[in-house]
Amino acid sequence: MILMIPAHIVDEPPLTYADSFDVPVLFRNGPANKPKRQWRTAKHEAWSASDGFPATDGWYAPTTTWREIIKAATEVGRDVTPHLQNQPRYAHGELVARVSPLYAYLGTHPVTPRHPVPGAKGQRLTLNPVYEHGTERTAKNAAAYRLGMTMTEWACRSLLSLGQTHHLELGGPIPALSGTFKDPKRTLPDLWGRHEAEEMYWLIEAKGGSVGVGELRKGWVQLEAGSKILGSYKHRIVLVGASVRPGDDLFLTIDHDLRSGEPPLLPAGSGADDAAVGPGNLEDHLGDSDEALIGAARAQMLAYLALRSAPASQLRTVPVPADRASRHRRSGLTTPLENDDLTLAMRADARGAALHIESHTLRAQIRSWGLDDFLTCRIPGTEVHLGMSRKLFAACARLHEEDLAIAQRTPGLRAEDQPALDHGLSDEAQEVQRLTQRRIFREQQEEARPRLRPLLRDAYERGATSDWSDLLRRPQEPKLDLEDDEGLLEAATPETYLAVSRYDLPPARA
Repeated sequence: MILMIPAHIVDEPPLTYADSFDVPVLFRNGPANKPKRQWRTAKHEAWSASDGFPATDGWYAPTTTWREIIKAATEVGRDVTPHLQNQPRYAHGELVARVSPLYAYLGTHPVTPRHPVPGAKGQRLTLNPVYEHGTERTAKNAAAYRLGMTMTEWACRSLLSLGQTHHLELGGPIPALSGTFKDPKRTLPDLWGRHEAEEMYWLIEAKGGSVGVGELRKGWVQLEAGSKILGSYKHRIVLVGASVRPGDDLFLTIDHDLRSGEPPLLPAGSGADDAAVGPGNLEDHLGDSDEALIGAARAQMLAYLALRSAPASQLRTVPVPADRASRHRRSGLTTPLENDDLTLAMRADARGAALHIESHTLRAQIRSWGLDDFLTCRIPGTEVHLGMSRKLFAACARLHEEDLAIAQRTPGLRAEDQPALDHGLSDEAQEVQRLTQRRIFREQQEEARPRLRPLLRDAYERGATSDWSDLLRRPQEPKLDLEDDEGLLEAATPETYLAVSRYDLPPARA
């Protein structure tokens, strides 16, 4: 029998998506049974932007944007850059893999909860009919993994102000314990990060899909195993379950526990100025912290490789205010630009002036007016546009050069070593080998950190006055786009840009 989407589900066109919705979140002190539709019936507290966990557990209803979700999707998980050093064009494929399941299977639907929260949008995420009626189990499992990782990153970073997350398979937060974290016999959590406001490490496990208490308890065991390794260091264990079933709202359970102990260690060689990086977004502190600059460049390496390898016809630059303070974190990591009065006014002035200025001088002119132009491109196969500033692009380029040097001088990482190493090995053995390579690469990166600080700082500062043609090593400047594109929803951080189409998410159900 052929399974079809039932006839009562209307074949609607894609939604005109306003890019804003509510995500019910339940904070608890440990795994418990899945709440029975309490994401609809319970009284939710209004969420206020914080620098950590709320004072009391319970239900909350924060509002976010699709842009925040997509940013989380593009930045979370395994660092793939060691394997993209010589083939940067495959960065586009990696980005497609990270965002396409979200576009394929998620939609929004209107919701009227029993106890409305002031300021709530009345829209929530859910699964669409494609997932419910036409998707195979293996594809659902893959989508659940991506959903779990994405929503965990969103919750920890956009909601709770955690700093950059790192995949735990390459070693944990304490260098002296790194070998224990890398033990392949241990079942450990997914991610770790450092929360500056709380002054502690977080160990994080992500679960996604129709998450039941059994799955959560397995995740808690993984967190406990990681907690035992950290031992006497102050840390928090965090278990995020991104739960959704067809016809229901996507909601999160965040189970957490605080473990007391010694304060966390600073990165090797960092000074007092680098100790106070601050919560949330590393980009808020690039001007005064070399550690934040290295972290931000590392976090944006995938986007850098995509921009660097994009055909010239797909590149453009978009104007944003040069004043970084206008985009410092308020709630979430990104600042939507459609309601940003400063950006709208400065762009309108630039469009008016462009009618009377030669195109070859326009770019320099708008910079004198307090505008910067961020390089962007659309990721092929998606409607996602990623971009960054000159300064961050220059820092990423310098870091990429150093990564290439590591790969070229380290036995086992060099391109010429790979065919011989892979020959005749089973899939499992090849995966172990690749994990070993990633760990060697990470160790070499950490050893190079003290030397990298002045190199990246110099590149970052020089980037401010560089032309895009020089940074891209191409003869022509990318097109400066001053058009008022109402089809895009744009957002920016101090150094990055992200835009999505208003028309991408399919409808959920009639």
